[in-house]
Amino acid sequence: MRVFITGASGFIGKAVTKELLGAGHTVVGLARSDRAAEELVAVGADVKRGSLTDLNILREGASASDGVIHLAFIHDFANYERTCQTDREAIQAMGDVLAGSSRPLIITSGTMLLPHGRLGTEDDLFDSSSPTFAARGLSEELTKGLASRGIRTVIMRLAPVNHGDGDNHMFISTLVATAREKGVSIYVGDGLNCWPAVHCLDTAVAYRLALEKATAGSTFHVVAEEVKMKDIAQTIGNKLGVPVQSKSIRETQEHFGPFSLVVGADNPISNQKTRQELDWNPQQRGLLADLQDGEYFQV
Repeated sequence: MRVFITGASGFIGKAVTKELLGAGHTVVGLARSDRAAEELVAVGADVKRGSLTDLNILREGASASDGVIHLAFIHDFANYERTCQTDREAIQAMGDVLAGSSRPLIITSGTMLLPHGRLGTEDDLFDSSSPTFAARGLSEELTKGLASRGIRTVIMRLAPVNHGDGDNHMFISTLVATAREKGVSIYVGDGLNCWPAVHCLDTAVAYRLALEKATAGSTFHVVAEEVKMKDIAQTIGNKLGVPVQSKSIRETQEHFGPFSLVVGADNPISNQKTRQELDWNPQQRGLLADLQDGEYFQV
């Protein structure tokens, strides 16, 4: 298949691009900079220059493809509602040209959008009571509606922790950088809140399987394991040689700022349906092993 990928040069995007190329697919990656374009060419992908706000470019890329994987998201949390609107506009633009073709349109969401504190399944809806989660969740709602227009739509809810070598800007690298900067590794309360996690290479396999075999209207949870926040903080503290401490929610907000919303989240997630329908079986090492033996603490 000829697959158009937004976000193809990102941490997860590069893993997905390499996985698809290795399976014999052709990848056309959206690139908004010379550096991104060079990185895609280096791994064997074709390049289409543009950004998520270039809707005509998105339409052209989708129209000339056998399927679309939408991974890009503008991480401008100071203008979060606008970035979520941009995401929906991009999905709508690509969906318009795929209508009636039965071609796949795979979009990216997150398990954090589900209600916290209870087990979330692939059949659950996003938490509409939270303005933050609802703003991003509307992309899921839009995508589900596109399935009725003859598009093989798929929603991939990613674990908040996608780990692996090369992760220099996501949740775990943020925890490591903050602990190094402030000289302490912290967790909230008893630290028993769950963080879903998955290695980026296992994530890439899940996207390939969804592209090749998922049915229209599917939702999947790309989660390999659940890890307690206290265990993450302890491992980071041990590796950096800094103390590990419990903090209250208020203290955590002072320590992490807006990132505290994630640090204190309890997000238990089921992946049973995902494993069964995609025959997905994560093979890579787990998060704590990756923290112990991977590249997170190389300076």
